[in-house]
Amino acid sequence: MIHITHSTVTHLPGLVSIDGHLDQLQLQAKIVAGEVIHAETASSIVGILRHGMFWDEVPFMNLIRVTEDYQRQGIGRSLVSTWEQHMAKLGHKYVLTSTQSDEQAQHFYRHLGYTDIGGFVIPTEPLEIILHKAIA
Repeated sequence: MIHITHSTVTHLPGLVSIDGHLDQLQLQAKIVAGEVIHAETASSIVGILRHGMFWDEVPFMNLIRVTEDYQRQGIGRSLVSTWEQHMAKLGHKYVLTSTQSDEQAQHFYRHLGYTDIGGFVIPTEPLEIILHKAIA
């Protein structure tokens, strides 16, 4: 059984290895700020969703990652749904995320109801697609 919950610093060791982008101190700051949720089994953390605020007011999903053994089992969908519900309870009307145009995540987001609303290019990087979803 998979349980999705807001992360605390006690979860930090298991989250650092899954995140892959932030070091322990950076991830701890995000956890303390209430910007990390995770999926766990009885014995381990198997997924993470990290978010922040775009323009300091719009919820923005920065990262979602599920360990390989648990992919394609609905865990990513559950993480996103839990996050969207939480953002709606906080009074937000929509959320944002992004993905590079050469990544498969764009199809996952569109399947969950996200729509493309723009993008930008950083030199030497693929197009970054910005996606939007109304949640209220």
